[in-house]
Amino acid sequence: MQKEYVSFTKEMKKDYTVLIPNMLPMHFTLLSKIFNNYGIRTEVLFTKGEKIKETGLKYTHNDACYPAIIVIGQFIDALQSGKYDPHKVALVMFQTGGGCRASNYINLIRKALKRAGFEYVPVISFNFTGLEKHPGFKLSLPLLHRMVYAVFYADLLMLLRNQCRSYEINAGESEALAQKWTKRLADEITESRVSYKKVKKNYKLIIEDFNKILRKDEKKVKVGVVGEIFVKYSPLANNDLENFLVSEGAEVTVPGLLDFLLYCIYNSLTDYRLYGRGKVKHIGVKIVYKFLLGKQMDLINIIKENSDFEPPTYFDHTTTLIKGYIGAGTKMGEGWLLTAEMLELAEKGIPNIVCTQPFGCLPNHICGKGMMRPIKEKNPNINIVAIDYDAGATQVNQENRIKLMLANSKTPRRYDE
Repeated sequence: MQKEYVSFTKEMKKDYTVLIPNMLPMHFTLLSKIFNNYGIRTEVLFTKGEKIKETGLKYTHNDACYPAIIVIGQFIDALQSGKYDPHKVALVMFQTGGGCRASNYINLIRKALKRAGFEYVPVISFNFTGLEKHPGFKLSLPLLHRMVYAVFYADLLMLLRNQCRSYEINAGESEALAQKWTKRLADEITESRVSYKKVKKNYKLIIEDFNKILRKDEKKVKVGVVGEIFVKYSPLANNDLENFLVSEGAEVTVPGLLDFLLYCIYNSLTDYRLYGRGKVKHIGVKIVYKFLLGKQMDLINIIKENSDFEPPTYFDHTTTLIKGYIGAGTKMGEGWLLTAEMLELAEKGIPNIVCTQPFGCLPNHICGKGMMRPIKEKNPNINIVAIDYDAGATQVNQENRIKLMLANSKTPRRYDE
């Protein structure tokens, strides 16, 4: 059967630039640096503005998933900008291989490129399920090892920045410190050997630096952000939601990327438990899962021992929160994790939640918006608002709904109080 896509070859690796759509600025900056160190020249696209959405709408149907419109717009805008030689550029899309966008984005991007006259541009599928093969884009164990620590580092920076910046006396200090550490870690993570002893030392140094930030002794309304992974994280897709919430006087909490990675791995274990699927790879997946859980517990303990910052929730506990609400076999899109993250936030004393979702996203409407009522019935102190993001939705309307949620904000209270 003839292959229907343009491969990223070993020859292309020599002089091509691989463009990465921006979802998590600090995370992707570190990941880009790792790729560069392994001979794959990459660049994260930080472009923004209405032109991105307009470009996406021009080359794909307006009924397409909103994150797809944004990603396509960012890619084609870059190709049309004159900054790059289109014949020396490739694009990469991170995929899980699951249903919905997790498998279909690549085809939507290629169709849009064809309409724009860039059908010769390779689109690389970054996945672990063997969806496609690209000889010039190989994932070695040393590269993946560094990527894991990049996620841990960036999750920690995101967590500490968000817990500091609503209280900082010197405006912008938390963001500046996060950027400083991102740059430093980007240089360190490409060293010949990654020492876990040094990783844990860096955790402590990062915490120590954020502890030094002068903060106001006051209480803020705590707001958690959950939802579809791209809209939840991407400032471009969610109209800079985190900054808006901070400007409204809230402290923002966003679950880390590690939780989503563990969710994907846990789903593979669930497939084996429920359906007997993946017997061959089950042992390997289980080892990886336990490895990541161990590293997460190390990070949690280091945060507890060296600060008063609220650490992330241990994922093994997160998996237990859905009991009585939704089954672990519900895994389309963000699946049961979306429900679990709302319950996790409430358990930590963050009852005010913004559930972000692309308009018409069926998995989110079921596992997010659809679960709001049963969650509220069992947890009357919780205050959730579902916000749709779409090419036709207005930012003013979204922000007004969030302001209404803040006006009705609940007093933080842990489940065990």
